[in-house]
Amino acid sequence: MIGAVDIGGTKIAVGAVDDNGKVLARAETPTDGNNYSAGLDAMVRMLQEIASKHDVQFRGIGIGSTGPVDPILGEFGDVDFLPGWRGKKLVPDLEDAFHVKAALENDGDAAALAEAGWGAGRDCARLIYITVGTGIGGGIILDGKLYRGVDGAHPEVGHQVLDPSGPECSCGFRGCWESLAAGPAMVTWIDRNAPAGYLHRQGITAQKICELARQGDEVAQQAVEHEAYYMGLGLANLISMFTPDVIVLSGSVMKSADMFLDRMREVIRKGCRFVPADKTQLILASLGDDTNLIGAARVWHYRYGSQPV
Repeated sequence: MIGAVDIGGTKIAVGAVDDNGKVLARAETPTDGNNYSAGLDAMVRMLQEIASKHDVQFRGIGIGSTGPVDPILGEFGDVDFLPGWRGKKLVPDLEDAFHVKAALENDGDAAALAEAGWGAGRDCARLIYITVGTGIGGGIILDGKLYRGVDGAHPEVGHQVLDPSGPECSCGFRGCWESLAAGPAMVTWIDRNAPAGYLHRQGITAQKICELARQGDEVAQQAVEHEAYYMGLGLANLISMFTPDVIVLSGSVMKSADMFLDRMREVIRKGCRFVPADKTQLILASLGDDTNLIGAARVWHYRYGSQPV
């Protein structure tokens, strides 16, 4: 068993994952972004409880975390959601606690490894994983290896600029992919474009917009069209740059993927004339709610195990 740790802005989940990517047990606790010591203690406690209850011994610890991390040093970078964790060395701390090797990656890279190794992209040498929810993130597998930038940096695919006159983004630019096509962008579009008397404006969410569109609501259908168009543009850019075998789509917005896929494919066909875009499959992630835990375990296998991507 591999001990798996998934660190998000709101919760920390841990689990025991076998060599086939099956989660045997899991536990979770809220994240205190200002208190690293409390987070570390909670991870160790939950993993120890799982090991004791299910009579398993961890041969390694894999970690996937939100935000910038240094996978080489095993420490946190400038993570907005975890200000008290910046610069903390989680990998050495967990290795000291369990006396096994540990490995850390950004959660988008971890999920890409999971889908490439045990999920929808199995046996694909060139894979891009995209998750669309509160933000847009992902990971890239090229020739069976996780793509890293300089100093092991994780590529921020959600911050490619699609419209420099578009809405402001937290990254500092205007009109990046995340600001135009993440879940909150659909809500913003409704807020700015729906008629004054639109009955569903108050408390609307991306999920509710999709539900209304299915019921024939014209404003919601326009929001869905806007989402599909900009999702298609961002994917077209990735296909033009990397021409992968497959793009795996995940995240809360992609739970309504059937509403977007045809329009996304139309945009891709129109804009990717110089690469064999028709050979890049768009498929949905297959590992479900346990993707991040499975991805964390896969991080360890990728770094220290014998299983190839």
